[in-house]
Amino acid sequence: MIAVLDGLDMAGIGLLAVSGLGFLIYLGLLEQKPSLKRTVAKTVAVAALAVLAFHAGGPWLLVLALALSAAGDAFLAHEGDPAFLGGLSSFLLAHIAYAVLLLSSGPGLASAPVAGVLAVAVFALVMGTLMVRNAGPLALPVAAYVLAIAVMGLGGVTVGGLVLLGAALFMASDAILGSEKFLMAENSPARRLTGPAVWVLYYAGQALITLGLLA
Repeated sequence: MIAVLDGLDMAGIGLLAVSGLGFLIYLGLLEQKPSLKRTVAKTVAVAALAVLAFHAGGPWLLVLALALSAAGDAFLAHEGDPAFLGGLSSFLLAHIAYAVLLLSSGPGLASAPVAGVLAVAVFALVMGTLMVRNAGPLALPVAAYVLAIAVMGLGGVTVGGLVLLGAALFMASDAILGSEKFLMAENSPARRLTGPAVWVLYYAGQALITLGLLA
């Protein structure tokens, strides 16, 4: 990680700092009602990573995946099914971009550790079954989303290192978000923990994937 940061120039470090500041501000606003401040903070956190990837000459698919993720964050900073569907669509496209990028960056699935492939397969099977059964009219887009994130996870397994860790955190974040949306009761005490967990795991995942690919 230190070697990765040493490779950034002052502008890159500044962009990373802006991203981290957006992360911290949104974390502090999680319990507040949707507002312009919340939306801007959440969007800036990952949008700054997209600018960093572009500035550092990273793969264009990385820039695209981060930009689509920032758009998804803007949607999910609000409440309601339309916002959720907008976020789901944005992140579906982001995961497709990540999947193509990671699968083309690593040595290929044939060289992937069997344990990693099996872990992703189990994740996709369990998460997909539970979410689709409870997604109602959103069953089809949710199924497509689970498939896309599973393929992205397989890409992470082929690359390894920081990228694999980031992909795993990203998948964990999505699993918690999906559980909150489709499986938890509205009055469940666990909901007090899901918001911070989703945001911390998600942001850490995006940052690790970005830094891993820029290394």
